[in-house]
Amino acid sequence: MGQRGTLWWHAHILWLRATVYGAIVIMPKEGRMFPFPQPHGEIKIILGYVETLVNQANKLGLPPPTSDSHTINGKPGPLLPCSSKHTFSMEVEAGKTYLLRIINAALNDELFFATAGHNMTVVEIDAVYTKPFTTRVILIAPGQTTNVLIKADQPQSRYFMAARPFMDAPVPVDNKTVTAILHYKGIPNTVLPSMPKLPAPNNTNVALRYNNRLRSLNTPQSPAKVPLKVDHHLCQNGTQLTASLNNITFVMPKVGLLQAHYFHIKGVFKTDFPDRPPVPFNYTGVPLTVNLGTSLGTRLSKLAVFNLVDPPERNTVGVPTGGWTAIRFRADNPGVWFMHCHLELHTMWGLKMAFVVENGMSPEESIIPPPKDLPLC
Repeated sequence: MGQRGTLWWHAHILWLRATVYGAIVIMPKEGRMFPFPQPHGEIKIILGYVETLVNQANKLGLPPPTSDSHTINGKPGPLLPCSSKHTFSMEVEAGKTYLLRIINAALNDELFFATAGHNMTVVEIDAVYTKPFTTRVILIAPGQTTNVLIKADQPQSRYFMAARPFMDAPVPVDNKTVTAILHYKGIPNTVLPSMPKLPAPNNTNVALRYNNRLRSLNTPQSPAKVPLKVDHHLCQNGTQLTASLNNITFVMPKVGLLQAHYFHIKGVFKTDFPDRPPVPFNYTGVPLTVNLGTSLGTRLSKLAVFNLVDPPERNTVGVPTGGWTAIRFRADNPGVWFMHCHLELHTMWGLKMAFVVENGMSPEESIIPPPKDLPLC
């Protein structure tokens, strides 16, 4: 598919992706270089989550308690009680540049991430190269990957790498800060690391500014193939309380969707998902009848201007609280593909749907048959 960079695989049954996941790293073709300075080393940074009482909460129809902590490469760091031994440490040499492949494997939290005293240069998101830009902090949503360059150009010491949630809605989150250590070679472990200044958990301005800086690289070698012609429009909304998309709460079938599609098994799904919500959605919090009234005023409608030149290309998008996101994609991969909220809490409640992409005209544009030794569920 022309991708290269960092991707993330994970389980998708209940909350198994809390622990069943891993990184997929696609290197450039032999003989090709990165479109940024070659790093001296690479390190995977996986931001994880300590699982909570999911089954008990699900039986009660309530969200589970917030996690005990987040983790960096499986370890919570020394700021939490009784965890000083469980800290990930990354050794660097002064003057060298390193590529961090950062993955947010947490279940329900967007995370701010920063390293004390050091800038980061963002060069890739979700296996798509970006126009490089320098930042003190990144924002990464569940399921997203971000590659950054970090140069060991500060006084030789020990520095905390830290992450904590971003949440600008009145929803409880685990506000504890998870830490790891960037350790300059030769510095003793007795040196106390300095701490980065992370944004406040509800700092919407930092989150919006960061996301607005993301742009696809869009060069002849790495073009931004933005679909300019739109053949089909979908308008979707969702809510937390009813866990629905376009007023449809998804019910997981007993038979795999791709299996049902390929073998033409009847009664598993219907292809009548509405393009628009059948029931008008009340965005204002007042009775719907109030919105039907008229009022005086010189009020104009500002139309959105889409970036069709170098928009960020992602497989996971963070939708602003109370806001919206417009996406375009080309249906060029036949099969059945889930589109869902990547907050596992909402997915469990039915905030998902699926697209059926029919076969094309040639075998290369058609679903390949399942392997003969495919295990049965």
